[in-house]
Amino acid sequence: MPKKTIADIDVRDKAVLIRVDFNVPLDGQTITDDLRIRMAIPTIQSVLDRGGRAILMSHLGRPEGKGPEPEFSLKPVAARLAELLGRSVTFATDTVGPDAQVKVQSLANGGVLLLENVRFNAGEDEKALKKKTGQANDPAYFNALAPFGDVYCNDAFGTCHRAENASMFNVPKAMTGKPKVMGFLVEKEVKYLEEAIANPARPFVAILGGKKVSDKIGVIQNLLPKCDQILIGGAMAYTFALAKGLKIGKSYAKSEDVPLAQKLLAEGAAKIVLPIDNNAFDNFVWDSYSADPSRTKVFPFGELADTFEGLDIGPGTIQRYVGIVKSAKTVIWNGPMGAFELPPFDAGTRAVAQAIADSAAISIIGGGDSAAAIEQMGFADKVTHLSTGGGASLELLEGKKFETLAILDDKS
Repeated sequence: MPKKTIADIDVRDKAVLIRVDFNVPLDGQTITDDLRIRMAIPTIQSVLDRGGRAILMSHLGRPEGKGPEPEFSLKPVAARLAELLGRSVTFATDTVGPDAQVKVQSLANGGVLLLENVRFNAGEDEKALKKKTGQANDPAYFNALAPFGDVYCNDAFGTCHRAENASMFNVPKAMTGKPKVMGFLVEKEVKYLEEAIANPARPFVAILGGKKVSDKIGVIQNLLPKCDQILIGGAMAYTFALAKGLKIGKSYAKSEDVPLAQKLLAEGAAKIVLPIDNNAFDNFVWDSYSADPSRTKVFPFGELADTFEGLDIGPGTIQRYVGIVKSAKTVIWNGPMGAFELPPFDAGTRAVAQAIADSAAISIIGGGDSAAAIEQMGFADKVTHLSTGGGASLELLEGKKFETLAILDDKS
């Protein structure tokens, strides 16, 4: 059943406790990509415009719950959020401590408060807490957070698959009798990653890249009955090559994934499209790589020389994949076609991104490296939906349901 959104709730004179995903990349104290902050603005602005006040909680990085760690502080995020909103943002130096409690109480309607990194608290990650102490959760922690809000709003799609995070699951459960809704970002993500796949315009094409077949097996199995074609790129293509008994030189492949690849090929031979050639580099070493045309060579797929490592799809594959994308009506892309960080091995990813941007198809970019590539190449505003969640996107594409969304209020 569809879930209520923040638009369905009267927030006037109410404190809305919003779980956002501000896990942004930092270079020191400088945010290098603010996409996740920008994507949260519509939900926050809706609360402010309608006379409510927004209390935001998020994680950043992977601190171990031992208390504040300056490199993982959300303080730079508060400054950037203030710039984007065009208003001041109050920052609490803790999550449930004295500073947060005072600032929650003093926050006026129209105000925004960002709490410090929830992962500074041992009680945030139940799995880690149980591993360390044997304790399943920390009621003192989530019962201290829950009273901060009159309404709970989940707008943190990137962590929707993490029910072990107290701010995603235990906090809303503890807010008995209070409205619990999704934000506009989560609503949009679910709409495209779940609903668009259920009834796609055809031809429906999925493009899957990345390293390991095991990471994508659930996605492939879920999409095979629904897609017209699944285009395979990235390092995972070489595991499929091994499954067919072909030569991959020094290309990355997981031998333990070969049976999975063989099984998928047996199930979906008519739909799974593999490269026909690869661009490779002789005796490739990532840390010492520099472009050298004399060491770069295109090989037919499955015929790589022993000292070469495949780093991108080749020109023949690019032409074939671009042609398939041009004829599609729905396109889902998750995973780059090669080592797009290292020219000239960005050519396959760039060509696919360009073809999707130029297409009139419904285009859904499933987070992670694909989203980073689309952003870097300047095509973000030319796709239908750019997901903010890597792991969460994959799990929705696998057809999984999220406990963190199931506990939200149903639309009547």
